[in-house]
Formats: sequence, C-alpha cells, structure tokens
Amino acid sequence: MSLGVGDRAPDFTLPGTGGRDYSLSEFQGHPVVLVFYPGDDTPVCTKQLNSYNDDLGQFSEMNAQVLGISAQDVSSHDAFAGKHGFDFPLLADTDKAVAGLYGTLGPIGFPRRSVFIVDGGGVVRYAHRAIAGLTFRPVKELIGELEKITS
Repeated sequence: MSLGVGDRAPDFTLPGTGGRDYSLSEFQGHPVVLVFYPGDDTPVCTKQLNSYNDDLGQFSEMNAQVLGISAQDVSSHDAFAGKHGFDFPLLADTDKAVAGLYGTLGPIGFPRRSVFIVDGGGVVRYAHRAIAGLTFRPVKELIGELEKITS
C-alpha cells in the first residue's frame, strides 16, 4: 500500500547538510515540503532544486520547511548545495529506507521524483510521484497546496 493524502506521514531521522541530523517531527506545527529527487548534480534535479531555492521566500511566507531527500551521501549533498547555494537542507537517504516508506521507489529500486506536503499535525496533504521524472512540480502549484492547509 502506498502512502497517500490523509495518511500520517512516517517520521524519520536522516543526516543532512549543515552537519546535523534532521527529523520530520522536529518541524511539528509547521508544514513541510518533502522533495524526493533522484540525484545530485543531474540536469532536472538541479533545475528543480534551484527553482525551489529561488522562490524559498514564498515557502517561508507560508511558514513551510523544504527538505530535499535523495540517496547520495552527505558529502555529495554538501558539494551540490554549496555549488548552487541551496538554503534548505538536503538529506541523505543512502539505504533508501525513507524513500521506501513514502512509496517513491520505482520498479527497479531507483527513487522517483516525488513531492509530499505534510501539515503541521503530521498528515500528508499533498502527494505527487512522477512516473518518468523528467518534469517537476512548480513552485506555484506547491504554494497553492500550502495555501489550502494554512488558510
């Protein structure tokens, strides 16, 4: 069974950029935008994360935390985030356990580009899993979804 809208979001703790671990539960009371992406320094992922970073102020206005999650290790994430100046954490799900909990693993075990919005109470309010992963959800769409849960 795949995690969907209305389900309780599984908590997790993962190492990330900034030299610390991050848990979903530490953001309780605030919406969280979980961005599962296939890989650091790949063309679509780079475009996607830069887009979210460029409009990070819009997420901040909604009191939402953006977290990027992929299977690369923290050193890869540090280099990727440093190169592009990302102002949100990138988390290392090296064993793909969290990707598995959220149902983002494709048929041969590669994480699919996926976005989940978790409300302040820990409930999934938006879920999108890309089939091909060649496109990503635009900021405007995600902000629209956040507006639905914060108004």
